[in-house]
Amino acid sequence: MKKFLLLSQLLCASLFGVAQQKMLTMQDAMTNARTTLAPQTMPQLQFIYGTEEYVYAKRSGDVVEWMSGKANDPSEHTFLSLSQLNKKLHTAGQDTVQAMPYIIFNEGPEWIMYINGAKVAFDPVKNTYRTILTAELGQKANVEEGSAGYVAYLDQSNLFVAKGADVKQVTSDGSSDIVYASSVHRDEFGISKGTFWSNSGNQLAFYRMDQSMVTDYPIVDWTSRPAKNVNIKYPMAGDKSHHVTVGVYNAATKTTVYLKTGEPAEQYLTNIAWSPDDKYIFIAVVNRGQNHMKLNQYDATTGNFMKTLFEEKDSKYVEPLVPMLFLKNDASRFIWQSNRDGWNHLYLFDLSGKLLKQLTKGNWEVLEVKGFTTNGDQLFYVSTAESPITRNLYSLNIKSAKSTRMTKGFAVHNAQVSSSGKSVIDQYSKPDQPRIIQVLEPATGKEKVLLKAVNPLADYATASSSIFTIKSDTGDDLYCSLYKPVGMSGADSTKKHPAVVYWYGGSHAQLITNSWNAGAGDYWFRYMAQRGYVVLTIDTRGSDNRGKAFEQSMFRRVGDVQMQDMMKAVGYLKGLPYADTERMGLFGWSFGGFNTVDFMLTHPGVFKAAVAGGPVINWNFYEVMYTERYMDTPQENPEGFAATNLSDKVQNLKGNLLLIHGLQDPVVLQQNTVDFVKHAVDKNVQVDYMIYPGHEHNVTGKDRAHLYQKVTDYFMLHLLK
Repeated sequence: MKKFLLLSQLLCASLFGVAQQKMLTMQDAMTNARTTLAPQTMPQLQFIYGTEEYVYAKRSGDVVEWMSGKANDPSEHTFLSLSQLNKKLHTAGQDTVQAMPYIIFNEGPEWIMYINGAKVAFDPVKNTYRTILTAELGQKANVEEGSAGYVAYLDQSNLFVAKGADVKQVTSDGSSDIVYASSVHRDEFGISKGTFWSNSGNQLAFYRMDQSMVTDYPIVDWTSRPAKNVNIKYPMAGDKSHHVTVGVYNAATKTTVYLKTGEPAEQYLTNIAWSPDDKYIFIAVVNRGQNHMKLNQYDATTGNFMKTLFEEKDSKYVEPLVPMLFLKNDASRFIWQSNRDGWNHLYLFDLSGKLLKQLTKGNWEVLEVKGFTTNGDQLFYVSTAESPITRNLYSLNIKSAKSTRMTKGFAVHNAQVSSSGKSVIDQYSKPDQPRIIQVLEPATGKEKVLLKAVNPLADYATASSSIFTIKSDTGDDLYCSLYKPVGMSGADSTKKHPAVVYWYGGSHAQLITNSWNAGAGDYWFRYMAQRGYVVLTIDTRGSDNRGKAFEQSMFRRVGDVQMQDMMKAVGYLKGLPYADTERMGLFGWSFGGFNTVDFMLTHPGVFKAAVAGGPVINWNFYEVMYTERYMDTPQENPEGFAATNLSDKVQNLKGNLLLIHGLQDPVVLQQNTVDFVKHAVDKNVQVDYMIYPGHEHNVTGKDRAHLYQKVTDYFMLHLLK
């Protein structure tokens, strides 16, 4: 330990002496990275609805005022001061405010403001003021307001709909077993909420989930004396799953019907959408096997099944994530997102279910649809057409299916489009450029730079990583990000430095992008490079935004292709003259935690130390929706589940392994790591274990710095000797 402390002190002294720059502290790396060391920005930047004018909140001391400008005008002016706002509120007969509230200008002609806990709408032309959501209702669970003034919310597990003093209790049997108006299917299939107002705001579709048949699972609350058990419902792979239905409440008639979604009860009701005339509801119904999807139409008044528009099948799995999007100027046609050709693209259908045309095509992914122009002839979307590690905004002509790129530069662009589509607010970053914000007029080529953020790390001894690719066994490009040890010069480029590799390798995650900090949200990689480590991050096969085949390569044997790709990364590190591959550490969380433990047992001795946070150890312990998509059920794929039961391989461990788990984790249950430790004890294998009481699947807040100090100390203990 004394040797380790002396080495750290000598390294820091040497670095300060050579670079004369600051060292990141753990607080800097993990907390200040999101505050004082985050790139400068323009708060609440947005377009004013129906105009080409942008606004943002500018602070000068304690004073905040809204500034405004246009792409074709180099000047800016004050759009709204606190005194001007108070004058408008006074004219509307409302109380004035002491501080500038948060305001949304881009959702319609009314300004949406949050004042004293209430959500209100102010019409600046008519000087009218209305309350959308009272402060009292705002405290309820799962609150969502519709366009007609009705508000849906949960209270004591039941669904209520209110409009002013008129309150209607829609359900009465809500409980921990019968769950209403909440996200279902454990937030898979793009589901994030449980209520869906119709376009007119007079009807509400909502989820009802019966999970009484799902086994209770204990989560212990350690804050009370004595500790108490809090049961959750956790359907494990191959076991009984919950049953979901969709109700429709008519606020005008105060009646409720349930859609006749039929049998089997164990199916997934996803991607709910209303027809433009509010007569029908469309649901992407996925079978439990997740290899067959039906886009079904239901009558919103009777609940009757009308027809299946089309079906999608896959030998591995289908995963609809985005509801159908009706054209703005043609209610008989809609856009559907699908990876049926191997990549996520946009398809145009009519209401008979006939495919009219594929609107986008290529070996790249559509990531997000931004909306239509005012007349509906153009659609804006974000894609990886340029590169898997960049993001750009495109305009799509619906009629011709021709796309035009609207943003420039090999970077990650985050764009807002004005309601007309004529102007774009473009915020982008690159590895060596923290943030540039500009407003564009793509048709005229006019560009106006609003902000070029300075490097928040300019005073620190750190440099950007290099981003590159290595090849997998199958010839796929695997993106990597590498930080060299800070202060390493050509003269000592053969001096050996310990290495740390970070990875995830699972679906719905991409670690590396061509953006500031290479896409990482904190500065821990830089922190480690300052302390003499080679730090490598890799996106293996199985990760996101690389097409269906790239992700599905892990089907039924999760971990196998990730192990192969990590060996390629190890081979790359062995080719670096300054990387000490006898002193390497591996780190991953969640799916990355599983991969980390798997690698330590599959290729023992390659890494000297490893840290696995919240890892799945046995896929029999993980939930139905995620596990069965990638592994099928334990009954269907016993060989795959046996091969990925890491507890049964604990005797293979060589080197040092630290397991970390949030004590209240409802996602990857603590039973996973407890089972591994029990097997380690049985086999007389030593492992290290750290818990975080009060934390669920991720350790957040002030304790995150503690977590990363624990990880850092572990690597320093075992790699710096």
